[in-house]
Amino acid sequence: MVRKNRKKIRRYLIAIIAIAALAAVGFLLLGDRTEEMPAAAVREAVVTSNTYTQIIDISGYVEPYDSQTLRFRSTGAVTGVFVEEGDHVVKGQRLASIDNTQQLASLQEIRDQIEEAELSGSERDLRLLRLKETNAENSLEYTNIVAPFDGEVASVDVDEGDFFEGGDEVITVVDRSKLKAVVEVDEIDMQYVTEGQDAELVFESCPEETVHAFVSYIPMLGRYTDQGIGVVDVELLIEDPPAAIMPGFTFEGTMAAESEVSMLLIPQNAITRGRGGSETVDVKRADGSTETVSIRTKYLGEGLSELLSGDVSEGDVLIVRSSGRSMMMDAPPAPPGGPR
Repeated sequence: MVRKNRKKIRRYLIAIIAIAALAAVGFLLLGDRTEEMPAAAVREAVVTSNTYTQIIDISGYVEPYDSQTLRFRSTGAVTGVFVEEGDHVVKGQRLASIDNTQQLASLQEIRDQIEEAELSGSERDLRLLRLKETNAENSLEYTNIVAPFDGEVASVDVDEGDFFEGGDEVITVVDRSKLKAVVEVDEIDMQYVTEGQDAELVFESCPEETVHAFVSYIPMLGRYTDQGIGVVDVELLIEDPPAAIMPGFTFEGTMAAESEVSMLLIPQNAITRGRGGSETVDVKRADGSTETVSIRTKYLGEGLSELLSGDVSEGDVLIVRSSGRSMMMDAPPAPPGGPR
């Protein structure tokens, strides 16, 4: 019995020693893993610069260079329609007329009165009759519709014998010798847009051809979109459009800045974002201290943002705080090598 008890005690001692050894190894392994994966890590990033050509993406649709819907300015029966849809017209050409009998009679009566006043009337009466004559001549002119510019008749909504009230729309004339388009440019990109600047457009109707346009007008006022973005409606002009392009056709294109632009690049993971979209970075100063600086940026992709405003300069060292896991997984991105 004594021998058996000694064997049991030996087995217990061996088991206890083995458990203690395993616990010690586990503690060592756990300690090593804790050192490899710290709860937080700090590294540094440098603000760099890049020179590029600013490319602005645009899209929209084209319209005739000029378009006007014409109206009768007097009331009466239509006595003549002298054009059809598709006709080419020149500025001042008569397109339609309404009955002008009353206007002719009024003008003739005033002219008869002028002849009498020139013989026996006073200078004051003559001046008044001259004003009435001008008014009667205008009323007679209002019985005709004439082309306001060289162009084509896009629509005719009148026939001889119809009765029209003054102000009714009857004929539309367009000038398609040139085409124009209005494109939205946001407030950030407007600094790169000037009158006369070239644009390259691509239409689905002729995808193999690049159509050249230029900025013909920049309004003095911008506007605020429903998305909260400030934009400017910039007008483009195509002076010699291909025959395959008609008003209403859509396009996509680009405008390039006339000169190269330099920008400061900040790693995206160095930016701290707060409430209301605020952005800050921690800048390491020469004496080793850290200063939090408010900035505004535009994300470019590839882990980089462009600095739009803020007291940060090329070569400044930024503090990047991240977990040990993200520190091991995230490599610092390379700056873009080509133009945007």
